[in-house]
Formats: sequence, structure tokens, C-alpha cells
Amino acid sequence: MQKKEVKQDIDQLLSVYNAGARKKCLIILSGLVLMLILGLWFTTVGENHVGILDVLRAIRHWIAGDLSVTQEKVIVLLRLPRIVLAIFAGVGLSAAGVVMQSITRNPMASPFTGGISNAAAFGASISIVFGIGILPGTELGTVINAFLLSLLCAVLVYVVSLKVGMTPETIVLVGIALSYLFSAATSTIEFFANEHQLAAVVQWAFGSLNGARWSQVLVVGGFSLASLLVIYCFAPALNIMISGDDQVARSLGVKVTLVRCVTGLLSVLATAAVISFTGVIGFVGLAGPHMARMLIGSDHRYLLPFSAVCGALLMLVADTLGRVILAPVMIPVGIVISFLGVPIFLNLIVTRKKGYFK
Repeated sequence: MQKKEVKQDIDQLLSVYNAGARKKCLIILSGLVLMLILGLWFTTVGENHVGILDVLRAIRHWIAGDLSVTQEKVIVLLRLPRIVLAIFAGVGLSAAGVVMQSITRNPMASPFTGGISNAAAFGASISIVFGIGILPGTELGTVINAFLLSLLCAVLVYVVSLKVGMTPETIVLVGIALSYLFSAATSTIEFFANEHQLAAVVQWAFGSLNGARWSQVLVVGGFSLASLLVIYCFAPALNIMISGDDQVARSLGVKVTLVRCVTGLLSVLATAAVISFTGVIGFVGLAGPHMARMLIGSDHRYLLPFSAVCGALLMLVADTLGRVILAPVMIPVGIVISFLGVPIFLNLIVTRKKGYFK
């Protein structure tokens, strides 16, 4: 009789678990569908309004190699790259935010906790102002310098952390120190910049999707999706690490230092690829993961993909608002996302359930 009761209890638990898993998969699928619908809809928004059928027709002609109408060229070469870049940027930043919050066990962590945003700004500044670095004085040179300085900052964080012990506290503290260092260095460069150079540095730091091209989309999308896929393989380890201390994780077979290094560096690669092309866009990597966690829980098998979807949705909405609020003037998405992200994040803090991060 006892064996039968135990079997019934196990079957009941499995039924509840499977029902929860199906619900989470449905939420993720719904988010993806909403993202695609909004992407198509927002492509129609602009100075010259077009319909969704016009967008679909332009995409079909583009695939067929028969892109001759001016309106279709505007859709395919100007509007669609911006929309797709917004999606990939949101995916990369939000997924990176999940990783940083998990490996540091800090709900306030973001992709920029390691100081890479200020490092990227420093790299862009020395290229714009002093013409130092690879391909100085060019747009591509600015992108490459920002990317390389971001990676340098990440390497410094992890080298110092490995020297003194790869703990969450060490990563955060070293990141904060380097963030202040690169911020001071950038301010020093701005002090010596002339009027036009200073305007270019400030414009880059705003964070914008203006002038998005398919070549940028390919790079950002490649880094973001590849990093997300590899990080997803570490989802079970991240689940264990976030629920206890390092000793508990090691006793369960998790190679804590390896997981922190690999997932952390992958999140840096995704973030660096995004901000090198778009400039610094804050709050996506902080608010996106928390929005997803509130709706779907902290299981990284579901949290990682849904956070990516939430980040993409935030970027799409913020960029479109920036294009229409003061049209034809375009407000940089970095500014809009801050205004949009702050109330969302404050609401999450006020309404969140105790212990939801665990």
C-alpha cells in the first residue's frame, strides 16, 4: 500500500512539474510571436507610413533579388536593419544580464557591472579625439576600439579575480574599480577634445540605432545568438550556483570557477559586440531579466530564452517611441530605455515576491 501511495505522489509531482514546464514554454512562445508581430508593425512606422503587406512584399522581393521600388529599398535597407538590430541588441544585453546576476548572485548586477561600458566609451573616445587605435578616425575604427577595450576590461577583471579567488564579491568590486578608472580616463579625454570631437563622443555615449546596416546586424546577431546558445548549455550549473554558496555547488559537481569564467566572458562578448555598434544602452540588461524572472521563475532553462525575448521587446518599444515622440527628430534609444526602464524596474522592486531571485 505504501509503495502505491509513493508512486501516486511521484506521479502527481511529475504531472504538476510537466504542467508548469508546458506553461513556461507557452509563455516563451507567446513572447516570440509578440516580438515578431511588433517587429513587423514597427517597421511600418516612419515619416512615410507603409502597411504590413508592403513590408512583407518588400521582404519577398528582396529574397527574390527583385528590389527596384524606392519604397521597398527604404523598408529593406533602412527600416528592417534597425528593427532586427534592436532585437539582437536586446537579446544580447538581457541574456548577459541574466548571467551577471547569476554568477555574482546579485539581483542588481547588469552586463555593465564589470565596467565594460566605461571601457568601451574610453576606446571610442581615444579613437574619435586622438585618432589612436585600429583604423583611427573612422566609424569602423571606433567600433573596433570600443570592442577591444571592452574585452581588455573583462580580461583585467577576471585576471585579478582569479588571483585573489573567483568569488562574486571580487568580480563586482574589481568591476566597480575599473569602471571608475575608465570613466575618469574618458572624462580626461573629453576635457581636451574640441567642440566637434566632444559632440561625437557624447553622441556615441547616448546609445542609438541610427544608421543600422545589415553588416552590423550580422555581427551583433552572430555574437548575441552564439553566446546565448553556449550559455544555455550551462543552465543547470547556473541553477545550482544561484541557489546556494560555492561549496554546495562544488559538492554537487559544478566547476564553479570554470562556469563563472566561461559564462561571464561570453556575456562580455555579447555585450561588447552590441555596445560597440550602438553605444551604451543601459537598463535592458537589468530590467529585462527581472521582468522575465517575475513571469517565468528562476530556472535558467526557461529564464535565459525568455529574458532574451523581454530584452528584445524592450528595445523594440523604446526605439520606436524614440522615433515617433518628437518626429522627425529621433531620440536615441539609450535615453528612451532609461525613462522607460526606471518605472518598470521600480514597479518590479515594489511588487516582487520575497525570495523570487532564489
